[in-house]
Amino acid sequence: MILFFSKQNTVYAVATHQKLDDQNIQKLNWLFGNATLKNESVLALPATDFFVGPRAAMVTPWSTNAVEITQNMGIVGITRIEEFQIKNEKEANFDPMLLQKYTELDQNIFTIAIQPEPIKEITDIAAYNKREGLALNDEEVIYLEELSKRLERPLTDSEVFGFSQVNSEHCRHKIFNGTFVIDGKEKSSSLFKLIKKTSAENPNTIVSAYKDNVAFIEGPKVEQFAPKSADKPDFYQKKPFDSVISLKAETHNFPTTVEPFNGAATGSGGEIRDRLAGGKGSLPLAGTAVYMTSYPRLESNRPYEQNIKARKWLYQTPLDILIKASNGASDFGNKFGQPLIAGSVLTFEHKENTPPLGEPEGDASTPLSDRMLGYDKVIMLAGGIGYGKKTKALKTNPMWEMTSLFWVVIIIELEWVVLRFLQQIPEHFLAVLNSMPFNGPTPKCKNVPPMPFVVW
Repeated sequence: MILFFSKQNTVYAVATHQKLDDQNIQKLNWLFGNATLKNESVLALPATDFFVGPRAAMVTPWSTNAVEITQNMGIVGITRIEEFQIKNEKEANFDPMLLQKYTELDQNIFTIAIQPEPIKEITDIAAYNKREGLALNDEEVIYLEELSKRLERPLTDSEVFGFSQVNSEHCRHKIFNGTFVIDGKEKSSSLFKLIKKTSAENPNTIVSAYKDNVAFIEGPKVEQFAPKSADKPDFYQKKPFDSVISLKAETHNFPTTVEPFNGAATGSGGEIRDRLAGGKGSLPLAGTAVYMTSYPRLESNRPYEQNIKARKWLYQTPLDILIKASNGASDFGNKFGQPLIAGSVLTFEHKENTPPLGEPEGDASTPLSDRMLGYDKVIMLAGGIGYGKKTKALKTNPMWEMTSLFWVVIIIELEWVVLRFLQQIPEHFLAVLNSMPFNGPTPKCKNVPPMPFVVW
């Protein structure tokens, strides 16, 4: 069943698989800021108003946190809580990627009755590429067409879409690692080799570069005020150590194009993650963000923005991207205690007359065509700085340490599962479990590093 709690223009929909008693209802009233329980099973509004809330198929992170709070309050049976706002036609601006309009709230708002679409056979890969915005170049389209001929069948939509992702520059670095031929001469170095050449020839204060998911340079000598030992209660003392400064950049282009807030948020999260895992561990301090979009066309007194007609955007407008992405990157950093302190914005569009692809330039008989360039696919570059200990800046056994990091992440993400498990088993069993020799891999998992069992 779904219960509705109302407070001014906000409605909280609470899904529960059992009836809640009066005491738990009072707890929820308090949790929702003195909201009142509605006795109706269906909430309706005047014709000019509507509800705006999350899609049924998208359980929000807010809901996950809210449900866990109710569990900590001793309320059993709640499976989902979502927040809905009452709007009118004048306030109809919302993000359709995350939210939708509801004319009423009933017992089926969380019911998902979506059937998977049938597999589509793509007979015109070039047209599908353009329609879906896959950014495949001409060579990649030709390759897929020839592959389809060799397989003697059309490629499916999932195959073409999957290829566009795994063969993207983000995954393959095909441009940065590619061979360059300039004026008929093949160059000996790729772009990546040229980039790495600088630090190789001028290492200066570099401690680690291109060896990890973060770079380190030498930092100042730092005085640390911390317990003398970490494995038992102890006196605090001052202890100097040589520090390193961490530097990191993380791109999150396509996710930010599709859903700017969460796309940019996970861009910031990616660079925070990599600096936390740098070497044998380091700490983030502050973040930065760079956004590159097509013209947002905010003001009419910018003639350079009016020279090119605005297109119909496939996902989000440049203005939406700049506002929502900035909010998302700042929001994620704030949740990790890392402020976003600096950034920049670059907008670009350009139109010129050029001969068709493959035709020689300068031939008067060749009709020219309009060529449009612009950052229609946004560039989101998250960066940041942090610090760590110089003695911990390098991994001594990268494969083992990265695998160990994987297990640490799994344990952190599943902590609530472990806690629920421990709450349900007898105390004497915990003592036995904690004394078992979990100090080595099992026979079937030979590559798993030793992992002690930890009781919180």
